[in-house]
Amino acid sequence: MKIIKYGTEEASSFIRCLLNRLAFDTPQETTVKSIISDVREKGDAAIRHYLDKFDKINLAPKNFVLTDKEWKEGANRCSNEVKKIIDITAERLEEFYQRTTYNSWFYYDKYKNLLGNRFLPLSRVLVYAPGGKATYPSSVLMGAVPAKIAGVEEVILTTPERQDGISPAVLYAALRAGVKKVYRLGGAQAIAGFSFGTETLPKVDKIVGPGNIFVATAKKLLYGVVDIDMVAGPSEVLVIFDGSASLDYVAFDMLSQLEHDEQAVALAVTNDNALATKLQQILEKNAKKAKRSKIIEKSLENAAIIVVDNILTAVEVANSVAPEHLEIMTERPMELLPYIKNAGAVFLGSQTPEAVGDYIAGPNHVLPTGGTARFFSPLGVESFLRRMSIISFSEKGLQALGGYVASFADEEGLFAHGDSVRMRLRKGGKFED
Repeated sequence: MKIIKYGTEEASSFIRCLLNRLAFDTPQETTVKSIISDVREKGDAAIRHYLDKFDKINLAPKNFVLTDKEWKEGANRCSNEVKKIIDITAERLEEFYQRTTYNSWFYYDKYKNLLGNRFLPLSRVLVYAPGGKATYPSSVLMGAVPAKIAGVEEVILTTPERQDGISPAVLYAALRAGVKKVYRLGGAQAIAGFSFGTETLPKVDKIVGPGNIFVATAKKLLYGVVDIDMVAGPSEVLVIFDGSASLDYVAFDMLSQLEHDEQAVALAVTNDNALATKLQQILEKNAKKAKRSKIIEKSLENAAIIVVDNILTAVEVANSVAPEHLEIMTERPMELLPYIKNAGAVFLGSQTPEAVGDYIAGPNHVLPTGGTARFFSPLGVESFLRRMSIISFSEKGLQALGGYVASFADEEGLFAHGDSVRMRLRKGGKFED
């Protein structure tokens, strides 16, 4: 892994690459577009075809959804210990998100026109839980709990079924979070099916949750047909640290991201070159001993330690990179918080590893990646609400403001717009011959 001096051309080039790390086009796009087209035209038949092709599963459309018996029997196989962990995590999510309030509001302006905003929950939401290299009951909770608190009427889960079935922990998490139905489908074909609706799959309003590159690409391509949480990329962490930090803590927090997959990114920024060298040695040593060493040894190519002149410059680097996870392990981490502008989630102090945010802290672990923390926010209650504008003009209000509307419309060449107002301003409410 690299040690880079900030302010050099190497550092500038490295950060430029990071800023463009969410590729606009991916090699998978052609394949995903074909899958989307097939599902739109052929519905369940196309989904069944791709299940057989990619997952080697022959599944009739009537069996896409789990029966209540299958669901509950699967959830009951979850150990009591894991159930307790899921219950505690769900309780902490609920405690956190119940503090979120979005209230409709109305007011009368000086002309007695009624104006306002009305907040309404989405009707039907799909939570996607991956089923590849690991199982993700935590993702079920992170997607479903804030949706239910927002008032979403129907939360659906879909997750790929593996050879040994769907994870009992995933099924129990779905029960605990208030999910209404569970489907045993994954991949781009599932995203397309729930976006358009098929003979057996309902059309949803929004799709949330992580997935592989095919799932992420499908979500990106179908945004507009359906709402999505965000365009997600590989997991990432940036750690700002000084001499007060434990280098073992820094190293293992970086490894916790690098073990996700081969594209994961881990960065550390410090104002001490000697600390950077020691951290490099600790990282490379422990990468070889890690249980997921094959993945980590590959993802280490995406890791770097950046050496800056002072800690405030480290904040400048963090704001430029806009990382998914930002850890601050300095002597006085709270003093840096006011200067942090771009990050998905900020973890303050040496006792706050990023892993607590993945599971039990309370805030969501579905976070913007690839620099999109500059304009995306973590998944939350507001992600499942929509605003409706409310407008009711009084006669006095239209008389006072209607002339401006008509003139503005004429300026834009939309003359019928202006006439629709002028008609109301004239005596009798109609044009005279």
